[in-house]
Amino acid sequence: MSKTDTPRERRRTAVITGASSGIGQATAEAFETDSWNLVLAARRREDLETVAAHCRDAGAQVLAVPADVGDAEAVRKLAKIACEFADPIDPWFSNVGVGAVGKFLDVPMATHDQIVRSNLIGHMNDAHAALPIFIEQGHGVFVNMISLGGFAAAPFAAAYSASKFRLKGFSEALRAELADYPDVHICDVYPSFVDTPAILHAGNYTGKALSAPPPLLDPRTVAAAVVRLADHPRSAVILGSPSWASRLSHFIAPSLNARGIKGASERYFAQAEPAPITNGNVLTPPDDGVRIGGGLRSPSQRRGDRGHGRFERTRARWSSTHDAQNGAPRLIPNGPTFEMSAPSVPTALAADGKREEAEPATEILAGQQRRMRRQEVGWVPVLTITMPLNLVARRGQLPLAREECH
Repeated sequence: MSKTDTPRERRRTAVITGASSGIGQATAEAFETDSWNLVLAARRREDLETVAAHCRDAGAQVLAVPADVGDAEAVRKLAKIACEFADPIDPWFSNVGVGAVGKFLDVPMATHDQIVRSNLIGHMNDAHAALPIFIEQGHGVFVNMISLGGFAAAPFAAAYSASKFRLKGFSEALRAELADYPDVHICDVYPSFVDTPAILHAGNYTGKALSAPPPLLDPRTVAAAVVRLADHPRSAVILGSPSWASRLSHFIAPSLNARGIKGASERYFAQAEPAPITNGNVLTPPDDGVRIGGGLRSPSQRRGDRGHGRFERTRARWSSTHDAQNGAPRLIPNGPTFEMSAPSVPTALAADGKREEAEPATEILAGQQRRMRRQEVGWVPVLTITMPLNLVARRGQLPLAREECH
């Protein structure tokens, strides 16, 4: 990674909230070249400074700003500090998300309230601070991290479901309002389950150990999608086959889908190991240090994860170049086509510039199903994930990853 000193006035500035672990940390590291200024925000100063130091070592100019996005005034100050640090600001990645698992009546209302405040009101606060800046400067990309929860409800995570459904509607409303500003973009990212510390940090009111079902995305795959949106904005990017399955099954039979998830959840909780009741990181930030991965994938999956190496090669080829007229660094127009998918789908360019062979969808599905038989599926039903994929992928009609334009 280059450490040559790009002149400060030629840099762009990315603001990332929820930057102290998981997808936020992975995205900060994806932007950590000498062509970027980074403004990183999260609740815990010590973790932010750790991530910031790593990015500075790679050549980025970084400012760490402790802030709770649920506080509108704190987010306004974050935007003001970011503008004073460096401009133009573009993109702003609204990444904060928390959750709690348990029956609605077993979870305290204070926890429900904070989940909605972080996952919905926090993103609204981000947009309320960022969009005036974008409109004034004439351009900007605002990226909302949603999830497959924006497509299908999750019993035993009622507040999380409510926040993600509403966040999707919020983005759609903003896109309509901003139609008169063609260079101001609202982008949504819908990853399936991602191997981050989020599930370990979640509030747990079930009394049972929580897990997440395979196949799990590498957080760096999601980060690469966000990096790409900075120069190639799309209304929605859907990552991972379970997101497509959730969208399809909810469209076909939403009530049946929710009941299936409920039944599978109850079966999982009946056999899961006991665990203490906890608020997790909903009300207070975690204190277990910074890390991108959650350690939920098996060692064999991590060893076989070709996506990370492919991500690194792709990022290397995405080195910034400067526009001759205005000096704004942009991605090389003829760079690689990045595969928006789970790490197991190899379609990016190799280091020698030759396209690598993609595995047939049926082979990918077969591999995922073998892993699911070997491991606990967690609390998402195999029926919801597997059957729609089998029915459609056999006909070659389902892209496992896709960018969607509205």
